[in-house]
Amino acid sequence: MIIFDTVSKTYAKELTSAAHTALTAISFSLSRGETLGLIGANGAGKSTAIKLLMDFIRPDAGSISILGSSPKNPEIRRRIGYLPETANFPSNLTVLDMLRFTGRACDMGQQEVCTASEKWLRRLGLWEARKRPLRNYSKGMQQRANFAIALLNEPELLILDEPMSGLDPIGRADILALITELKCQGRTILFCSHILEDVDRLVDRVLVLHQGQKIFEGQPHSLAEQQGCPTFVDGYLSLVNEVSNNA
Repeated sequence: MIIFDTVSKTYAKELTSAAHTALTAISFSLSRGETLGLIGANGAGKSTAIKLLMDFIRPDAGSISILGSSPKNPEIRRRIGYLPETANFPSNLTVLDMLRFTGRACDMGQQEVCTASEKWLRRLGLWEARKRPLRNYSKGMQQRANFAIALLNEPELLILDEPMSGLDPIGRADILALITELKCQGRTILFCSHILEDVDRLVDRVLVLHQGQKIFEGQPHSLAEQQGCPTFVDGYLSLVNEVSNNA
């Protein structure tokens, strides 16, 4: 479903920032029905990897395949559900407006859009608020609206960037349950999160980035065992400290 082959990306110098390398020769793959967690500290390269997958930016070196095609191919966007880290909705629109727009972009029929919209808005607790302007939604409600949009077209591949962002404990538990449901349905999921406990619960494999380089890829428990630690979280912290001290 996803193949990164020795992908590198450097951002050019700008007025307020120096040139810097975001990714260096990164390779990984994601198979159908698998869940992969992408983790690392701020600036590790996670967001850059997701932007490359979504074709928001292009790599300087290496190649990327997604759903058997190039990210440049607009046809594959209809087969992907993308959840950005931060909601950025036109303030005067409702979630129904956004779902209708998404459905049109995915070539869904009107009745299909209506049926799917009700299904996901009810599941995400937004049905009663469907006609309210998005500007009146809380951050957590906006995040759930983003989920409804990402799931509307029943995508083959889900790319989730910080899916728990802005959620209270109840909302976080509900989204964890939803991702577990999707995983059990055989959906292919790539998600990025700073909440390592959630990553440990949900993923089949984890990819750890540090300063643009891959420092681990494998099962969470394998990282804990490699570092001689009792938990995945402890193993991650140990690995990052080890790499930083040896830099």
